Amino acid sequence: MKSYRKELWFNTTSRRQYINITPEVEECLAESGISEGFVLCNAMHITASVFINDDESGLHNDFEVWLEKLAPEKPYSQYQHNGFEDNADAHLKRSVMGREVVVAVTGGKLDFGPWEQIFYGEFDGKRKKRVLVKIIGE
Repeated sequence: MKSYRKELWFNTTSRRQYINITPEVEECLAESGISEGFVLCNAMHITASVFINDDESGLHNDFEVWLEKLAPEKPYSQYQHNGFEDNADAHLKRSVMGREVVVAVTGGKLDFGPWEQIFYGEFDGKRKKRVLVKIIGE
C-alpha cells in the first residue's frame, strides 16, 4: 500500500469564501500514482471547512444566507468566545459544514456522483490557511 501527503494553501480575499479545490485534489491524485484507494481532504484550521457539493453560484449564496441565519457574524457581543478574536460565528459555521471529506479512488479517478465537487469553505479569512490531502491505496 502507498501513501501520499500534500498541503494546499489558501489566502482568501474576504472573510467568507467557497473555493472549488477539485482540480488541486485531482492533481494530487495524479502525483500520487495511486489508482485504487481513498482520498482524505481536511481543513487544518478550526474556522474553515472541506465539504462536497455542487459548484453552482446560487447554491453558494444559499449557503452564505443559511449559515448567516444559523450563526450571524454580528453583533460580536452575542458570543462568549469573542473577546480576543471576533470569530465565534466562524467556529460554529465550520461545525455545520464539516471538517473533512473522504472520496473513493477508482481507476485513478475520484469516484464522484453526479455534480459532486470538493470545496474549501473559509469562514474567517484574509490570512493563510491550509488543507491536508492524504491519499492511501495502491
